[in-house]
Amino acid sequence: MLLAFDVGNTNIVLGVFKDGEMVTNWRLETDNRKSADEYGMIIHQLFQYENLDVKEVTDVIISTVVPSILYTLQHLSQKYFETRAIVIGPGIKTGLIVKYDNPKQVGADRIVNAVAAHAKYGGPLIVIDLGTATTFCAITAKAEYIGGTIAPGLKISSDALFEKTAKLPKVELEEPGSVICRNTINSMQSGLVYGHMGLVEFIVKKMKKELVEYCEASGEPIAEEDIQVIATGGLATLIDQGVECINCVDKLLTLEGLEMIYNKNKKCKRHATQEEIDKDDMLYEGKL
Repeated sequence: MLLAFDVGNTNIVLGVFKDGEMVTNWRLETDNRKSADEYGMIIHQLFQYENLDVKEVTDVIISTVVPSILYTLQHLSQKYFETRAIVIGPGIKTGLIVKYDNPKQVGADRIVNAVAAHAKYGGPLIVIDLGTATTFCAITAKAEYIGGTIAPGLKISSDALFEKTAKLPKVELEEPGSVICRNTINSMQSGLVYGHMGLVEFIVKKMKKELVEYCEASGEPIAEEDIQVIATGGLATLIDQGVECINCVDKLLTLEGLEMIYNKNKKCKRHATQEEIDKDDMLYEGKL
């Protein structure tokens, strides 16, 4: 079995794959104060609850945007599953052509989402990840990752509004039903939720136009109607309810992308020399 970790700033999403199929998945709070042993015990309990045997886990793959937790999970992989984890980073085969000025700066989650979305839905497409941050990524039909946009996520905006004002309360992130609101709670919900929906609509509209221009300049003309918009992340369903630009919500996109990348890299991992392994680690850590 394969155990996949998608580590975000707020949550860690775990997925278990057997014979190419996802068996189950869980969501934990991201806490870089927890040790490898603490996470190991939590995972053991989750496996027991689902009647799964941790001894069947033969491989581990990790995507993280929280560098401080990476060593913990690598240590967990070696101690509890007796395997060296595949980590999404430089040197990993993805099948994407990354057109970023500095490909090392692209978040691991964005790469994984792009791989899964292109494999499942084809291209051209835009992938929106509505998590702690809201990210937009543009991918061509030829699997070129040409860039994107990063905005504060809905929860970050809500926390900032609460923390930076003296009298405004903390609110639940849900639609109030109108934008002309008669109390403070609903007024804040309206600004946060509907404001974020407007952000998504505007950026997708502008990104579609730029993606069309890019493809035309590359000799692969497309129409805006050819571009699919795929949303993922914890808040995707909430935002999808109020916008027309999203074609599909795929909540498990990142985990599925990790399984796809694992299949592209498992042979390389198992046949790598120790020198190659050490070099990969140094590349990832920026030491080469």
